[in-house]
Order: sequence, then structure tokens, then C-alpha cells
Amino acid sequence: MLQSELDLSLPYISSDLPGVGGVLRATPDDFVVEEVPLYEAQGDGQHLYVNITKVGLTTKEVQIGLERLFGLKKGDVSFAGMKDKRARTTQTFSLSVGHKPPVFAEMAGGQIEASLPLKVNWVRFHRNKLKPGHLLGNRFEIRIRELASPSQDALAQAQAIVERLKARGLPNYFGSQRLGEGGANVRQGWSILHGEREKRDRWLQRFLISAYQSYLCNRYLAERLQRGYFDQLLAGDVAKKYATGGMFDVLDAAAEQPRYVAQEISFTAPLYGPRMWMAKDQAAELENEVMRQAQVTLDDFGRVHVEGTRRMGRLLVTDLAVEADDEGLVLRFELRKGAFATTVLREVMKVDGAALAAVDEDDGDE
Repeated sequence: MLQSELDLSLPYISSDLPGVGGVLRATPDDFVVEEVPLYEAQGDGQHLYVNITKVGLTTKEVQIGLERLFGLKKGDVSFAGMKDKRARTTQTFSLSVGHKPPVFAEMAGGQIEASLPLKVNWVRFHRNKLKPGHLLGNRFEIRIRELASPSQDALAQAQAIVERLKARGLPNYFGSQRLGEGGANVRQGWSILHGEREKRDRWLQRFLISAYQSYLCNRYLAERLQRGYFDQLLAGDVAKKYATGGMFDVLDAAAEQPRYVAQEISFTAPLYGPRMWMAKDQAAELENEVMRQAQVTLDDFGRVHVEGTRRMGRLLVTDLAVEADDEGLVLRFELRKGAFATTVLREVMKVDGAALAAVDEDDGDE
């Protein structure tokens, strides 16, 4: 795939509103992330849940440190999602330690803090192992510095954008870090999909194909927004309920539209593959057109054993808030797993994509 064939541009939902510019992460405290758990630790069981706050460590480094500290084998320490090294992040790990007396939890917390450069917030037992995707989402507090205009002017600009995003939602784009610098991951995924190369590392191969799926999903969302279909359901859409995650075919778009406006449901976007829930009618026409333009078929994904699925198409940020301080603007919001904070930040900042690509965030599994 040639560089010129990639279209990494993404339209804004707030294209008529100027961004505030600025830079991210002068310090780790400028980017604060806290996991929102899927469930609470019950206080008994053979898995020790340890909630920690870290700076300057990757999630993998903490995992390895805990394995070594407690003499556990690879896989006995798990987590719900990866977290950035260059941020202040709070997340939970589970350690498969077997059944231990209650005092073990308190002693373990002290051991961890004495041995690893992190803060232990709490330690409790639970009955099941924490697995990737076992989280509701993440809570963010992000400071933007070096604004393009004085802070009060920038605050007014940001507030206008925030109100737009809260009212309409925004396309649930994948972040540029998933696609790779200049779309490098996308091009490799395309080559694997078309049999031009193969990776010995199966995880890497699936990741690169996933990057190509993510690219096509972004193209679908961009097309939908540009054609004026973002604020409405189409006949044949596969819709999803925000409250329960239940999915259904949109048989009567006009009848379901009030629920869409009330932010109870959303259309879903395709992560292409032969076993995804297929859209129909007008919605299917748009999905198929994106594939035709990319010169790819569902069978191409099937040949590399990628089944496909669907992704929430509209991202809601009803709790998004912004305020100014002496150092810039501070944004606070919560996202469900599968969503990227940079999707929100790009709307507010409207800066070069490279400034956002440096943010290494985990979107979790949907």
C-alpha cells in the first residue's frame, strides 16, 4: 500500500469552532488516568487484587515486578488494561496467590510499596482472576498548556466545543497511536491481509491486521459524518443500547430516531470481518462502499482468521467539563472502554496529529 493511498484525515464534529491549540504532558501530573472497575473485589478468594498508582512505569513493568516479588509464574499477575508510562495512572492488578489468611493482604501491600516505586491504594481478595477488558472504562484529568490564546479566551473557545460534544456526541474514532506513525501499522496490516507478508509473531500479526480494521472503521465514521448521517439512524443500521450493550437491527429508522436523539442508543460501526453482525439496506450500502474504495473484501479477513465485530459509532461525553487555571486548561471526563481520550482532545485542541500520537493510551477491549 502506497503512502498516498492512505487517508488518515478525520473530520471534526466541531469543525466550525476554533481549537485552543496547546501541548500535552509537560509533566506526568498533566495526564491523570484512573480505571473505572467493572466490579469490586469481594474480600475473599484466591486472587489478591492490588490497586496502585504509578508514574514512570509501564503496566508490564509493574506486572513483572509483582511476579518476581511474590515468586509467581508468568500469567499469575494480570490486569484489565494497559496504562501509559508517562502519566499518573491508577489501576488494579490481580495476583493468583491461592487461599491466604486475611493478614496476608495487609502484609503484601507493605511489601509492594517497599520494593516497587509506586503507591498502593488498597489490597483485597477476590474470587476470580482479573482479565483484559474487565473494566468499565477510564476517568481522565488532562491539562493543556501553551495555549494559542490567553487562558480566558481559550476557556470560552473550549466551552463552546464542550457543549457541542455533549449535545451531539462525537465519532468514536480509533486514536492515531493504534494506526502507527504515518499509518505504518495500517500499511503492514494491509500487506498481511493481501498475502504480501507474514509475521512469525502471531500476536503482532493480529495487532497489525487490527490496525487495518481500525483504519477502515475510521474511514466509515468519517464518511458517515461528511455525508450528514452522523446525527441520524439509517435503515438497516445495527444499533446498540448505551445502558445494556444490547444490539438490534434498525427496521424503522424514523421510529427509532427519538431514542437516538435522547442518547439512549447509537448506530454501530463495522470492524470488518465475515462473521460480524451485518448491516442491511442503506447502512450496508455505506459499509460496502468503504470496502470497495479500500479494495478489500470480507473474504480477505476470513483468510487470516479474523471474524470481525462492531463498535459503538457515537461516543458520548456527557460529563465532559473544562476549567482554566494558572497553567492552562484542565479537561475532566470519563470514557467507556474501547474509546480513546485523544478523540476528545483533538476536537478541543485541533492541533497537528503528531502532538496527539505521542499519547500512549489503552483503549481496552470492547
